[in-house]
Amino acid sequence: MDSIITQGVTIPRLGFGTFRMPGADAQPVVESAMALGYRHIDTAAMYENEAAVGAAVAASGVDRNKLFITTKAWHDQLGPDALYRALDTSLRKLRLDHVDLYMIHWPSRDMDMAATLEALVALKERGLTRAIGVCNFNLPMIRRAVEDIGVPIASVQLEYHPFLSQAPMLAYLRGRGIPLTAYAPLAQGRAANEPVLAGLGRKHGTSAAQMAIAWLLDQEGVIVIPKAARRESQKANLDALTIRLDDDDRAAIAALPKDQRYVRPPFAPDWDASA
Repeated sequence: MDSIITQGVTIPRLGFGTFRMPGADAQPVVESAMALGYRHIDTAAMYENEAAVGAAVAASGVDRNKLFITTKAWHDQLGPDALYRALDTSLRKLRLDHVDLYMIHWPSRDMDMAATLEALVALKERGLTRAIGVCNFNLPMIRRAVEDIGVPIASVQLEYHPFLSQAPMLAYLRGRGIPLTAYAPLAQGRAANEPVLAGLGRKHGTSAAQMAIAWLLDQEGVIVIPKAARRESQKANLDALTIRLDDDDRAAIAALPKDQRYVRPPFAPDWDASA
């Protein structure tokens, strides 16, 4: 599988997301994904499925060194001591002695960003995570983390799909060799029924959802983590790796509205901030 090397780790460009798969029900779903060939698994403390993911990893028989496991700290656990306790709890649930990528899930308005990010670096230095990253930071936050605080960010995870532009963020990250990990790549299911994507799917003998994933994978420095509960959908997402877009495909998708943001919790940062 195609992969990206960042901050000393190698991340498969197509991963398996586990959002909204709470509890033990996630275990057989993750086992199915791993049996099909997924080696990049994305979870989080907030998903309430780390124990199930850990059980699936243990049952899979796949060499730990061949897996890339990401988990995340919730925004109420960003104090340095709380961050350490949060990762310790996640590792126990996952049955692992380290994760490959540990991320801040959402920024907190009252967090001390420097102290939080320095604590994240300390967790990496202790060997509890191989790399560190952030999710849902806006561009000014990323600039501060990278330029002022000097954090070795391995990836930035954001909502990204054919209906939402991340052009300014991508330009910034590409300039610094930091990949963007796209969550909600199917726009929470909306891509599956979009007429333009469906038409392109007919052209390629694929589905609209596969075209959305292929569009993301077609871009430099983008990692994609779709979720899929059914084995057929898991395989279809993997098959998107083989789709090759042409310039007409790119132009058609570029013409779609790019201002549709679907993940809008009340604690989200100001996405339009540019200072």
